[in-house]
Amino acid sequence: MPRSPRPSTDAVGDVDASRPARRLWQGLVRLAYGMLLRLATPLYLLRLWRRGTSEAGYRFRLIERLGVYPGPRPLAGAVWLHAVSLGETRAALPLVEALRAADPELRLLLTHGTATGRSAGRKLMHEVDGQVWLPYDTPGAARRFLRHFRPAVGILMETELWPNLMREAEKAGVPMVMANARLSERSAAKGRRLAALMRPAAARLSLVLAQTVDDARRLRDGGAPRVVVSGNLKFDMTPPPALTALGLQWRQGLRRPVVLAASTREGEEGPLLAAWLALPAPRPLLLLVPRHPQRFDEVDALVRMQGLALMRRSEWHDAPPPEAEVVDVWLGDSMGEMPVYFACADVALLGGSFAPLGGQNLIEAAACGCPVVMGPHTFNFAQASKQALVAGAAVRVQDIRAGVARAAALARDPDRNAWARRALDFANAHRGAATLMARQVLALRRPEAVQR
Repeated sequence: MPRSPRPSTDAVGDVDASRPARRLWQGLVRLAYGMLLRLATPLYLLRLWRRGTSEAGYRFRLIERLGVYPGPRPLAGAVWLHAVSLGETRAALPLVEALRAADPELRLLLTHGTATGRSAGRKLMHEVDGQVWLPYDTPGAARRFLRHFRPAVGILMETELWPNLMREAEKAGVPMVMANARLSERSAAKGRRLAALMRPAAARLSLVLAQTVDDARRLRDGGAPRVVVSGNLKFDMTPPPALTALGLQWRQGLRRPVVLAASTREGEEGPLLAAWLALPAPRPLLLLVPRHPQRFDEVDALVRMQGLALMRRSEWHDAPPPEAEVVDVWLGDSMGEMPVYFACADVALLGGSFAPLGGQNLIEAAACGCPVVMGPHTFNFAQASKQALVAGAAVRVQDIRAGVARAAALARDPDRNAWARRALDFANAHRGAATLMARQVLALRRPEAVQR
C-alpha cells in the first residue's frame, strides 16, 4: 500500500538537514522536555491517584500510564485510535463504524487519557479489540507502548500531539494520522510559542484530516506536511433512537417549556442561575447538565443555595416521578445521556460559550432537533457555529443574561418547530466525513502489519 510522502530536505521541522543549528536547538529542547517529564512522573501519578478519590477509573491499571502492559501481545497490526477524553471518544464513533465497514476483520486498539473517555470507549469495543491508557509522554513509555502493541497505523483525534510519542512512532515506522483535526487561532499561537517542540512533532504526521479550510491553514503553518480538508466527524454522529425517544417521552409529560443548559463548566452556573432568577414567573423548567461528573454534587449545592427546588436524574429510572413536574431544576447527573436531554429540551444554552472557554459541541444538539443559544466564545467550533447561524439553527448573544432571556423566549416561540427542523437540516447537510477519513487512514497501514 502507498506510504505518505515525507518532508523533503528543505521542509520545516527537525528533518531539515540544511539547518543544523535549528536541529540542535530542537534536540536540546526535546531533551529538556523529556527530562522534565521524567522528574515530574511521581507528581503525575500522585495527581491521578488523588483524582481517583472522586473518579475511581483514574486508579485503574495505573501502571499502563508508564507504558507497562502485562500479558501477551494480541493486537499487533491493529488500527490504534487515541481519543483522550469523552468528547473525542464520542466523535470517534462514526469513524470506527466506517473503519469496520471498510474492513470487517479490523482489530482496534483504543487509548484514552481520562476516565470518562475510557468508560465511553468500552461501547466501541468488539471482542478482538483492546483498550488501554496512553502512557505519559516520556521517551521510554512511548517506546514501550509501541513495541508492545506494534500497530499498523495510529490515529490521534482532533488536537492530541505528543512530541516524544511522535518521535518514537517515526522510529518504529508507524504512520500517524490526526483525524477530525482542529486548531483554533488561540491554540496556534500557543503552538508558535512552543515551536521547537511542536513543529517537529507536526512534521512527523503522515496525514492530517482537518475539519475546515481555516484549520488546515493553521495546521500547515504549524508544520504538518500533508493536510486534507475532510469535514467534521460530529456531523456523522447519529443519536441513538432509544435515547431520543426517551427524551421526547419526558417532554410529552411536561406542561411547561424546557431550557437545557448543556455541558456547563466551572464558573458558568453561578451567573446562569442569577440570570434565571431574574426571569419573570412562570419560568420554564431548567435542565442543567454539568460538563464534568465530579461537579454534580457541587452544582446541586449551588442550585439549592439559590432557593431553587431540584431533582436529580439519578433519582428516577425511565420516567420522571410526578413531583419532578413542579421543581425548578432538573440536574442531569448521568453519563451518556446527552441525546435524552437534547430531545427533551425546547432550546439549549451552549455551555463553555459564555466564558472564554471555546464552547461545547453544538452539532449534537442540532442532530437531536434542538436549536441552540450560544455566547460569544465558540472558537473550539468556529466553523460549525457560523454554519449553524447561517442555517437558522442557532442564535448568538453577548452574555449569559441575554442568553437566558432569549432561550426562555425561544422555548415559548410558536415557531419553535421550524427552529427544530432547521437544526435537523443543518446537521444532515454536512455528513460524510467518516467514510472519507476511514478510506484515507486504511490506505496508510503498513503492508507487513496487516497480514493476518
